[in-house]
Amino acid sequence: MAETSSLHISVKGLHKSFSAPGGTLHVLKGINLSIEESEMIGIVGASGAGKTTFLHVLGTLETPTEGQVVINGMDLFASASESELAKYRNHSVGYVFQFHHLIPEFTAVENTMMPALIARIPRKQAIKKAMSLLERLNVADRAEHKPGELSGGEQQRVAVARALVMEPKLLLADEPTGNLDSITGEKIHDLLVELNREMGVTMIIVTHNEHLADRIPRVERMVDGVLVKEVR
Repeated sequence: MAETSSLHISVKGLHKSFSAPGGTLHVLKGINLSIEESEMIGIVGASGAGKTTFLHVLGTLETPTEGQVVINGMDLFASASESELAKYRNHSVGYVFQFHHLIPEFTAVENTMMPALIARIPRKQAIKKAMSLLERLNVADRAEHKPGELSGGEQQRVAVARALVMEPKLLLADEPTGNLDSITGEKIHDLLVELNREMGVTMIIVTHNEHLADRIPRVERMVDGVLVKEVR
């Protein structure tokens, strides 16, 4: 899969089903969405609407049952091999989750540089990239601290740094403020808005928090596996 400096995503007729004890569970039911480079989009909706599954398909963590995810004209799931999809995930996509998923035995800088080490970037260069981001996110003074020594907000800032260390074109955030108190959550959300504006990273943010969604320029609502309308 060739890498390009631009990013355009087109989702066409996307379905995702899972086998369940009671029969087939249809989670995504025909989603169509066009995402332009550097856009920041919010996906809102009730729990169980399919928001997280949608993010997982966009990030190639799940394979669609039907439909297409077209990146810069290439259908990911029809054209890319498993190794190419793995490379795409590591180089082009960053993930931020509700729970930070930092490795407790590693320091903040070690957690941040992990994707770079997986990509076989030399350790010195990986450390430099990680420290630059930790400084940018105002947690460089906590670089040698382990997650258990950090506040919730600091942990999530480290998670954001880790998501950005490979300079991805796309950042997927699943309830990134859902496990934080309201004040800390707003600070993390403000940080994402600022990073989108300054770094030009395309962002898709799933949230059930309508107050936080108010700050996102474009918001789509998902109901029972379908995007029913653009909120604004």
